[in-house]
Amino acid sequence: MRDFTRRNFVLTAAGGLGALATSRSRAAQRGVRAGKATAARAGQPGGTTATKVRAASASVKLTDDNMAELHAKAKVFHQGWEAEFRANALVLDAKQRICLVSLDSIIVPLHVAQSAAKRIAAGTGIPEDHVLICATHTHRGPGMGDFVSVKPDAEYLRRLEEGSVLAAVKAVAAMDSAKAAAQSTVLFGQSQEATVGRNSRLLLKEGMIGWDGYEERGVVRPTGPYDPDLYVLALRRADGKYGGLAFNHSVHNIGHIRKDGMSPCFYGLAALEVERRHGATTLFLPGAFGSTHNITYNNSGVPAAECVHRVVDAIEEALGRLQPALPGPVQVLNRQFTYHVRRFDEAKEARAVKSYLEKYAPQRAASQGEWFRRMREQMAPHRGEPRQARLQVIRLGDLALVGVPGEMFARLGLELRRRSPFRHTCIIGLANEQIGYIPDRKAYADGGYQTWAGWHSMLEVGTGETMVDQAVAMLEELYEASPPQRRGAS
Repeated sequence: MRDFTRRNFVLTAAGGLGALATSRSRAAQRGVRAGKATAARAGQPGGTTATKVRAASASVKLTDDNMAELHAKAKVFHQGWEAEFRANALVLDAKQRICLVSLDSIIVPLHVAQSAAKRIAAGTGIPEDHVLICATHTHRGPGMGDFVSVKPDAEYLRRLEEGSVLAAVKAVAAMDSAKAAAQSTVLFGQSQEATVGRNSRLLLKEGMIGWDGYEERGVVRPTGPYDPDLYVLALRRADGKYGGLAFNHSVHNIGHIRKDGMSPCFYGLAALEVERRHGATTLFLPGAFGSTHNITYNNSGVPAAECVHRVVDAIEEALGRLQPALPGPVQVLNRQFTYHVRRFDEAKEARAVKSYLEKYAPQRAASQGEWFRRMREQMAPHRGEPRQARLQVIRLGDLALVGVPGEMFARLGLELRRRSPFRHTCIIGLANEQIGYIPDRKAYADGGYQTWAGWHSMLEVGTGETMVDQAVAMLEELYEASPPQRRGAS
């Protein structure tokens, strides 16, 4: 998850484990009822004619070759970079406005997302809670960690905020100035890319869950699923060109082509290639990727250049299958989500870390074991402490985007999508803040790095299932307020 390790990940196709949003569970609505939904009719449900909305996109470079626009005084990229790091924004006006922002960063801290959303609201009129800001989770960018002795790069934090605001303001200005030319059809396409990732929580013969340092011969089986579905959101103008694109897929964004220097990693590189081909700003929106990687055991994984090629091919396939996401209501719903800092047994946690590191990474067992110990020491006074994060649902007709504030495991993401009443549901991870890994109950029972107690894994057991329940209740609420009239329905 963080830059302090270089995990190695296994390649195997996951097969057709993509969630099918066909289950129409009508479970009683759960979760906190505070908060409000705002809705705007973008077209009348039941029609098959695509509805036109006003939309645009824009990008801002975050690299040191754009310091003037960013009002930057200090350099951040002390190595070269193989491709641009960006803040990408897509805005949509269906009587009320929505803004999606994707940032080439490992995370987006809460205070950065909050400040950026407030400034976007002030500069564009888009309500703060209609802004979703996520990170691409590149592992080859400026440091963003903020625990133990690690501190984030303050200048890059400032650039993330500044770039978000500038990109959103640019997109709105383009949309407003173009007027009729900004009229776009909101389209949605789906394909699969099942070869650049897999469930990376592999059971080893010794009974441990693999992290890094192990060989293929020591692997028994994966301990969970992987979601290979790839979604594309497209804004297509009357001239047939795209006004903006976004794609959603669920693998850790680790893998760069150049051996030296910084990189937006393979998803960021894929987004730039799609933009080169189609002339439209392209956002990468990470899915439920917490338990999924490209590389696992030693010397495994698809090379980054090939990952880029395969992801771009899947995006092109989805572009060939576009269908209207609207007509139907456009709605946004935000709710506070209460979670608790996990309780843990210090001796048990220390044994788990020590046992794994001594077996598979003996050269760093002492230093990394101490690092985990210090995290637990920091967490100990906060055990059981209630905290709040935000869940966000954006509805575009029969397409729902669910923003979750961390790295959700695939089993939870697939369950959320399965239970959603909407035909298509995309999970957007690292949305608006970062509360660490979001494991399922089985993952906690299995153990492994992603569930060792620490700030990277600070959630109480069962938090992920509760989050899914609340997100499904929010989806149900929006669906029941205006069920889509689907083709062929009476």
